Amino acid sequence: MENSVSRILIETTVRQTLKGIQEDPERSIRNLVDMALQFSEGRFQNRFFETAHTLLENEKSAYYGLIYDAVSHIETEHIVRLGMNIGYNSCTWGARRIRSNEKQLGFNIPWAVFLQMEDASSDWDLSRYHWVIQQGEALGIYSWMIFAPHDPLAILPFAAAHPDSAFFLFCEPQAVTPDFAAQFLSVYNVMPVIHLDKNTQASCSLLRNARIPYSVSCLYSAENIKAITNGELFDAVQNLHPLFTVLIPRSDCQHDTQRAAYQAAIDARNRQQFQTIPWELYGDTQSLDAIISDNSCCALFDKDGNLHIPGSPETDVWCCNLFEDGLAGIFSKAYPKALPSRK
Repeated sequence: MENSVSRILIETTVRQTLKGIQEDPERSIRNLVDMALQFSEGRFQNRFFETAHTLLENEKSAYYGLIYDAVSHIETEHIVRLGMNIGYNSCTWGARRIRSNEKQLGFNIPWAVFLQMEDASSDWDLSRYHWVIQQGEALGIYSWMIFAPHDPLAILPFAAAHPDSAFFLFCEPQAVTPDFAAQFLSVYNVMPVIHLDKNTQASCSLLRNARIPYSVSCLYSAENIKAITNGELFDAVQNLHPLFTVLIPRSDCQHDTQRAAYQAAIDARNRQQFQTIPWELYGDTQSLDAIISDNSCCALFDKDGNLHIPGSPETDVWCCNLFEDGLAGIFSKAYPKALPSRK
């Protein structure tokens, strides 16, 4: 990652704003968004900050409370490093790189990649994943969704070895221990995303007391979609103080239910009534990808390196493997710019 003047200026401004939020959160946040809108480049930055500006015109917006709570209860270095990796490395510098590479290479590149690494163990060899991250960053990918529900601590040294990327670490609440929190204190580019169950409150409290940023994830299907569409879920979860409430469809979830959850997340964000940001995992990720480049795509790799395309009626369509073909080889087959017609 280049140590550009623009990045340095942005980081300096963010640090100054974080200090000002403690004294006057509304004015500091609005000033930061106004400045960002004035100097933003590209369609993604313009659309994002225009939306943020519109939302913050609502003086009763719950997002003021969310931001103030985050600044008050999260270590500053976590906010700055994670925020810069997402906002600048991934959605600014990385987005430009993705568009350039797509034009030159002739295939679409997702802005984020999902990796299922749930079978990690003490003797697990992570070297092949280091190779994957290096390939991804060369393509412009700096956001990684890691599913490691039972042994997330094995992922921390791995994430620390790639300080320019942002990692969202999906795990079970039982995995969040005092040792887990202690090791997170020096790894600033990872956000744990805790599965919602009866043990989640204790896990969130532990992370909050350690001043570590975190989010909460909720599996959904037709059985519990009503709690999402009527806002009951977000109302309850905001009491855990997560930055994001991530909605994840179960494997048997129907497309109509997924669309309803995605629309509910959009509506809840627009209403600004909850101190957490709803995010439908695949719908919102693809929507953001469509803003970054012309055609949206989404890639999930299972623990064996096989490609799954979320939302597709077919699974493992492409005869390719993450550890044999590499990201560029897979994307060239799965996401060509001119998709072949299928009968």
